[in-house]
Amino acid sequence: MRLQLLRFLLISLLCGSMLDAAPTQVVDESPVELRELEEGVTLVDFGRVAFGNLRLEARANATVTVHFGEAIKDGRVDRHPPGTVRYRAVTVALDGGSASVVAPPRDRRNTQTNHPKNPPAILTPAEWGVVLPFRWVEIDGWPGELLPQQIVRQAAFASTWDDAAAAFESSNPLLNQVWELCRYSIKATTFAGVYVDGDRERIPYEADAYLNQLSHYYTDNDIQMARDTIDHLLEHGTWPSEWAPHMVFMVYADWMHTGDTPWMAGRYEALKSKTLSDRRGEDALIASNRAQMTRTDIVDWPKGERDGYVFTARNTVVNAFHLQAIKRMAELAHALNKTAEAQAFEADFARGRAAFQQVFFDADKGLYRDGIQTDHTSLHANLFPLAFELVPDEARESLSAWLADRGMRCSVYAAQYLMEGLFENGAGEAALALILADNDRSWRHMLESGTTITWEAWDQKYKPNQDWNHAWGAAPANLLPRYILGAEPLTPGWTTTRIRPQLAGLTAAKGKVPTPLGPILIDWTYSDSFTLSLTIPEGMQAQVELPRLGKASRVFRDGVRIRAVPSEGPYQFHVQGPALSTFKIETTK
Repeated sequence: MRLQLLRFLLISLLCGSMLDAAPTQVVDESPVELRELEEGVTLVDFGRVAFGNLRLEARANATVTVHFGEAIKDGRVDRHPPGTVRYRAVTVALDGGSASVVAPPRDRRNTQTNHPKNPPAILTPAEWGVVLPFRWVEIDGWPGELLPQQIVRQAAFASTWDDAAAAFESSNPLLNQVWELCRYSIKATTFAGVYVDGDRERIPYEADAYLNQLSHYYTDNDIQMARDTIDHLLEHGTWPSEWAPHMVFMVYADWMHTGDTPWMAGRYEALKSKTLSDRRGEDALIASNRAQMTRTDIVDWPKGERDGYVFTARNTVVNAFHLQAIKRMAELAHALNKTAEAQAFEADFARGRAAFQQVFFDADKGLYRDGIQTDHTSLHANLFPLAFELVPDEARESLSAWLADRGMRCSVYAAQYLMEGLFENGAGEAALALILADNDRSWRHMLESGTTITWEAWDQKYKPNQDWNHAWGAAPANLLPRYILGAEPLTPGWTTTRIRPQLAGLTAAKGKVPTPLGPILIDWTYSDSFTLSLTIPEGMQAQVELPRLGKASRVFRDGVRIRAVPSEGPYQFHVQGPALSTFKIETTK
């Protein structure tokens, strides 16, 4: 282990400091509305929440009180918002005729670097001044009328962020709003240069970071922020059992997205300790002691989101994460020509999966138990095996239907995996129904609440201390382009890409998917026929899989009719980039 750590430290020095953060900047944003509430008191709305502070320019000397807030109540900045929703006030003396940066006092909790138990918080540049998330500002004591040009929000974002890098639009306007909420959530939470857990602690956590990484890839061209977060977490790991395997997922995702095998090689050895293999027993399953069962085996967060999960000495969720981690490690080992190690990982996976199926699967129910010595069957014991492709082929359809019918009995974190499992197993329409459900456990609920950044939980009642600026709640930012547009890499670096759009009850969808080779443009419609327009960049090959809808009468590619081979599967085509290709399938419903 010591040699592995020394090797990782050496590579880190060659590749850049582990504590480096991706470049960030503050940009000037003007208010969208100013409203005089009473003489000398003005409410300022910047339209959306961002992390930042203010620059004010008064025309006369004045002492003003500035109220910053994420929430508004009865037309005023909410002075007593729930949980850790942000409100801060500061009184400052303004020098007439010169600009003043106005920021709240430093928050000790999210700037601690020497906490006895927690990893260090990520600090923003001192020259910015203190930043916090806010949308509304209330200014009391302003001399005269506050003009728009006298107040600017200095908002912090990744320096490389490109608003035009990605796009999504469908036939469902509400779904389009969900996409934009989630896309902006990823942008707004780039302020720290690495992926942090919102504003409460400003600490990277592995599961948060992985979900953030997936959505960042589908909304922007940057790869450095994910890499800097990975290197930070390899030095500052956190406590939950299932968070450690997420490090394997993060490095694997980088490799698939960039195709950069040397960069992956520099982290490979450090990942071996993240698979939970040190807890594997003679029965090929991951064991949990009392401390792990009562604290570190997290299953879901907060605790109330676990659907009654029963913790045992061998539990389904932890074992599912272990199996997914060693499966990914085998792929990475093969890529590095470490054949013996790859075969060892594969053998461990085969033994572990057989034991997993024998011990946890209830053949009569067609579902997984939470663990040994319990017959309880939770949502989580089934959604993770489905997402990780551990479920036998013959059981996937019924298990997917059971999950869809059971509903969103999980957190916004686990919803990423629940949605993946449904989309991957023919239940895309059910997945969209859950995303847009008219209840308080959906992204529709977030939208209707008026938030402009996704929440840490579905609602305040499920996590009273939740942040209102949590990127792990932004899963549709990656789910919609991956499954509704249908774009995913099949080989590292997107050199071979699968384009497999899912209708999921929609009649149209179009968008732009960023890749290291260049953007993919997809535009499909479905009425009496299905049509798809696809543009891919140079250096990319696309495996196009189009749905069989009704009875196909004629199939066209680039206006030329082609022979459609009878099959139960999708229509398949090969496209070599750079290319603009069109497909049309005339159907009889």
